[in-house]
Amino acid sequence: MSSVAPADSAALADEKRRLRQLRMIVDLTCNVLMQGRLPRDEAEDLVAAARRRALELFPDKEETYELILAPRFARLVREFASPKKERPLRPFDSIFR
Repeated sequence: MSSVAPADSAALADEKRRLRQLRMIVDLTCNVLMQGRLPRDEAEDLVAAARRRALELFPDKEETYELILAPRFARLVREFASPKKERPLRPFDSIFR
């Protein structure tokens, strides 16, 4: 006979599922930041999307996110993102400014 109640077992399985999902999101975000050569604004958008999803999975863990993942993402953005991408001028942009 199992010492874990069915409700506890279901809650544990759900938390494991959310942790796996968070790990995949963090790993994917880190890999894209390191290999993607993204412009800084796109890299920051990617980090913001990862933050939103992490807090959807664990709504009460914002402080933990700020302590552990935010500095990691900030370092990767500083190290790997290219400067903000300038929008190329189109032929008539200078006329209509």
